[in-house]
Amino acid sequence: MRFFLIGFLILTLSSCVDIWDDITLHTNGTGTYKYTVNMSASKVKINSILALDSVDGKRIPKISEIKEKIEYYRNKLEEKEGISNVKVESDYTDFIFKITLDFESVAALQNGIREIIREEIKEKDDPALDENWLSWDGKTLTRVVPNFQTMIQKMKAEDQEKLKKGKYTCVSRFDKPIVKCDNAQAKISPTKVAGLIESNTYSVGTNPSILKSSFVVSN
Repeated sequence: MRFFLIGFLILTLSSCVDIWDDITLHTNGTGTYKYTVNMSASKVKINSILALDSVDGKRIPKISEIKEKIEYYRNKLEEKEGISNVKVESDYTDFIFKITLDFESVAALQNGIREIIREEIKEKDDPALDENWLSWDGKTLTRVVPNFQTMIQKMKAEDQEKLKKGKYTCVSRFDKPIVKCDNAQAKISPTKVAGLIESNTYSVGTNPSILKSSFVVSN
């Protein structure tokens, strides 16, 4: 989710990062969401960055501050209506971070995260805050990836190249078999109850529509 990206992109702007974006959606609309940021391929560089006070005039947070902020977000999510069992796994050796939560509806999931973003950022009128990246009508799940193109455009060319080595994987899981998906890049599991779409992190950041998909499940 976007609020998670904002926090970690501070450290990954010049690094290779893999993202695993995973939703399990039950027929009644409840489900589980998992989001993993894996920066293990860049842990040497991240440690060197964390040893500094600032980079390009921007203050670098200490690990203790990062831990505190992650716990703050966890608590904030837990307070949101329709969201529960929020768990965060943090590995500060390999720099792998995973958040898992249960939701009563995709609307509750989206609204809860949108509220946190709105509370945290200065640009309260950012059009991205009004975007819908999830919808479910009981038969069709539509997903899009939030747009962080502007952030990537501000990066140096060599840093953009490093993002091309990372992978963004988007997984959708269901109780019933998938009968159709409008994204030709989607890979459907042998059991037909899961779909996977992936690309490199840079491509997703500059053109998030490449992961846009609508999965239709059987009645």
